[in-house]
Amino acid sequence: MKSFGILGAGTWGTALGNMLINMGHQVTIWSPLEKEVNALSETRVHPHLPNCKLNTNIVFTSDLENTVVDKDYIIFATPSVFIRSTAEKIKNYLKPAQILITVAKGIEPKTNLTMSEIINDVVGNEYKVVALSGPTHAEEVAIGLPTLIVSSCADQAVAEEVRDAINNEVLRVYSNTDIKGAEIAGALKNIIALASGMSQGMGFGDNATAALVTRGLAEIVRLGYAMGCEMKTFFGLTGIGDIVVTATSKLSRNHNAGYLLGQGKKLDEVLKEVGMVVEGINALVAAKELSEKYKVELPIVNAVYDVIYNNVSPKDAVVSLFNRKTIAE
Repeated sequence: MKSFGILGAGTWGTALGNMLINMGHQVTIWSPLEKEVNALSETRVHPHLPNCKLNTNIVFTSDLENTVVDKDYIIFATPSVFIRSTAEKIKNYLKPAQILITVAKGIEPKTNLTMSEIINDVVGNEYKVVALSGPTHAEEVAIGLPTLIVSSCADQAVAEEVRDAINNEVLRVYSNTDIKGAEIAGALKNIIALASGMSQGMGFGDNATAALVTRGLAEIVRLGYAMGCEMKTFFGLTGIGDIVVTATSKLSRNHNAGYLLGQGKKLDEVLKEVGMVVEGINALVAAKELSEKYKVELPIVNAVYDVIYNNVSPKDAVVSLFNRKTIAE
């Protein structure tokens, strides 16, 4: 039995915590919101996971020190924009023997750091950080539907330790050492999911969705390769697996946000209706910066950027994509 401190009581952190405690591990889940802590403690139901009854042994708390001290593993499950501030809050409670795990997917603007790199930047490189990534809808994990995921860490032994600690009969866990590739794929696929959602929101069909997923993956591969990532990472669970589920499923908040944008709704309306963090929007600025830094063309990413930040309509963004010079695939 291992002990886990989970930072963030969103759907993924909560679903993962419930699965871990059902495996026999100890789980403490932190939220900065006292109201949320009280509601989860009393009802044992997450508002966005209504079909999952949470194990009564999960400890919900707003006490960061109690969540972190003496735990074997610390899981960062906050939205990507809060990873740095959360790491700052807990760094004095940590000990190098603890393994830090991030399940957030994003890239920090200006620094262009991935989530694991942000954590190391704050707490120091002596800490081992693992990224858990793959096609993992929290809603399915919460009710025990079969799911596959990847434990990524530059230190192979650490990746394998986390893999073996969380692998079970409904969650099959693989390991790899290309954590940079896994995190780049995980962040950029959310942008492609926005594009796919817009396409369907405008009434386009399966042909367009398949094209966006395929050409979107090509953009991710080009950028990842330029950044020194391993090509095979992008054709595994953290690459093609994650982009397929996020860009095609109605359980995907990025796809749903894109769908609403494609129907002509304004961004503030969309965010209010989705009701949860849309990580693809958060990743856009960093993706644009990386495109320029590595001189890699990302037409779909740029089109989504124009819709979000330059007030270009989704239909005009499609026209601009189709009017690009024809090239060999």
